[in-house]
This record gives sequence, C-alpha cells and structure tokens, in this order.
Amino acid sequence: MTDHAWPWPAGAATGIGSLPGTDIAEAQRIVLGELPALPHLPELPARGPGADLIGRTGGLLVDLPIELYAGRWRIAPRPGRDLRRARDLMDRDLDQLAEQAEEYAGLVKVQAAGPFTLAAALELPIGGRLLRDPGAVRDLTGSLAEGLRGHVEAVRRRLPRASVLLQLDEPSLPAVLAGRVPTESGFGTHRAVESEAARALLQTVVEAAGVPTVVHCCAPDVPLELIRTAGAVGVALDLDLVTDLDPLGEAIDAGLGLLAGAAPTLPPPGGRAPTSAQVADRVSQVWDRLGFPRRRLAEQVVVTPACGLAGATPEYARAVLAACRDAGRRLYEE
Repeated sequence: MTDHAWPWPAGAATGIGSLPGTDIAEAQRIVLGELPALPHLPELPARGPGADLIGRTGGLLVDLPIELYAGRWRIAPRPGRDLRRARDLMDRDLDQLAEQAEEYAGLVKVQAAGPFTLAAALELPIGGRLLRDPGAVRDLTGSLAEGLRGHVEAVRRRLPRASVLLQLDEPSLPAVLAGRVPTESGFGTHRAVESEAARALLQTVVEAAGVPTVVHCCAPDVPLELIRTAGAVGVALDLDLVTDLDPLGEAIDAGLGLLAGAAPTLPPPGGRAPTSAQVADRVSQVWDRLGFPRRRLAEQVVVTPACGLAGATPEYARAVLAACRDAGRRLYEE
C-alpha cells in the first residue's frame, strides 16, 4: 500500500448529505453534535424545489440559469424565481452553518451534483437531456467548475478557521459511461460518454474547486479508476453494492480514500438502527477481505451511512449518524 496522507482525521465519520425534515437549524445542530470530526452541510430536500440535489447544484452554476418546467429542471433563458429560491436556500444554509460553527477549525464537507449527474438530469431549452449535446456538457462542466470554486470560497469566508472537503454526487456516472441514460421518449438511450472524455471533464471540476474532493456514487459498478485518475482523494460508496472487491482493492492500494457506506439508510421492518459495533464490523470485514493491514483502516477510511438519509425518520437518522461516529472511534482504537 502506498504511503499517503488523507485530509480527514483518523477515525472520522460523516454523513452523505441529505437529512429528513425542513428545519436547517435543527439539522445543522444534529450534524455538528453527532459528527464532530467531519461535519457536513445538511441537505433538506423535503423543503421542495431548489433544495433537491439538481436544483441546489443548479443554483451554483455561473452564467447558466435554470428553471422548473413541468416538474423538471431545465436551462433557462434568464434568471427567474426558481433560481432565486435555490440560491436563497443555499445562502440561508451557509449562514446557519456560520452561526453554529463560527469557531470550528476542522474539516467540513459540502456536497454538489457532479457534471454527469447534472447533465443527465437537466434539460435543454428545446427539450431533451443536456447529456445529448457534448458541447453543452462541456459548457455545463465549465459553469459548474466556476460555481463550485465560488461556493468553496463562500464557505471559507463564513468559516475562516475551517478547511473544506468537497463531495461530488455522481449516482448517474455509471449509466452515463455505459450508455444507459434513457432519452426523453423512453424508447432509446443516450450515447455512452467515453471514459477518457469523462475523466477529463471530472478532472476539470476537481481541479477548479481547489480543495480535496471525493466522488460519491451510490450505484453498482462505480468507475473507481476513472475517479482516482481524475484527481479525487476518495470515493464514497455503498459497501452492499460492491460485488467485485478487486477494483476497490486496487484503487485503495493506489491511494484512494474510502468513505465506506456501512449503515442502511432505512431500518429493516420493525428493526432498529444498527449499533456502532455492527457498523464497525461491516467496515472491518470488507477491509480484512481486501487484505490490507488494520493499522491503515482508520486513516484511509471514513465511516458513513450507505447513502442520504432524507427518507428516514429524524430519530433513525440521528441514531445512524451516532452509530457511524462511534464506529469510526472503535476502528481508530483497535
């Protein structure tokens, strides 16, 4: 295994992003209380349009306004109320983060959709997914890169003692690479994006952000080598979706950090949240199967839920974050 320094503290845990409810002040209190080593900016999609992943990230785009049309986000001819709402929600969230974590001096994580998930969801003004136009995808990537640079600076201004970790959410990336994204008619699929082209565009965003970046992909067949060579410091994935350990082992051996999704986002029927021991065991079992020494686990791995927690109850979400936190500590102390 290569010698490497990761940006997070050993034994850290964090959330993927979304939480239930509509009260950002309460959500931020929960995150700061349960995840003191690596808190994140909560996302509350239950607040409606502009708080969802696509609308929230679309509000960060530069010179590329978006609007809602027939319940879908599309590129707009000019800024309007939908864009203002998305930006107002983000500003409110950042202000709340600054109010509650003014003296915080550690690492804080913020999340945004990556260029391919954004391109697979946004529609062109004339209709159809933006993904169908390679030139539009390049323009979108440039706009996103500039917007994320500004977003990181906005976080830094509010938390001058903290450092920032960026998470790019790319659940659609495997489908984009495999040509599985459906056209608007539903009868066909968009042409696959070549891996090298995808790597270059993803690298553009990673480099522009200017901070350590992880890519989150809660789908099977995560393109680990593409993510690593694009400059990401880590990958966030659901351990239950990993069917082939060899690519994961190769990526970890090459220095990629792992945000290990080890706690279910919803409880089993009639069940409770997993204990910290269960979460820690899930992570260590995978690590042991990969054959790496335990001494590196707590340094290279961050414990997380399998994905976002927006669909959970507030009680379950809090319990899962606490279990992940305590699991990270367990792994550090072993």
